[in-house]
Amino acid sequence: MLTGGARVERPGFFYAPTVLGGVGPGMPLDEHEVFGPVMPIATFDSADEVIARANAGEHGLAAYVFTSDLNTALVMSERLEFGMVAVNDWMPVTAEAPFGGMKGSGIGRETGSEGLSEYLESKAVYIGGVQL
Repeated sequence: MLTGGARVERPGFFYAPTVLGGVGPGMPLDEHEVFGPVMPIATFDSADEVIARANAGEHGLAAYVFTSDLNTALVMSERLEFGMVAVNDWMPVTAEAPFGGMKGSGIGRETGSEGLSEYLESKAVYIGGVQL
């Protein structure tokens, strides 16, 4: 633990933002979705290794890419199997964009036009051989 990890004194179950170093394959933090202020830091040798490790998990709600290279940003966002990919951003959520994950993180989307379609019922009508 590099910083944080302590419980915040207030009603409920809160803990301070936490940064953990040395996170690697097989560790629970590397394999599970964590809904809390936790930033795991892992080392890697190539972008292919990062993508393989990220996509190996059972979940896929959001992924975060930090880079100054546009090509890296595009390649990573295309290859990562996550419902949302944020590049140089910590909060990939807006009312106009779909919110949702892949794999064990859920099916379907909320918000955006994709979210509205969840509340609509489509109908196909086929008409042939009629005259006015």
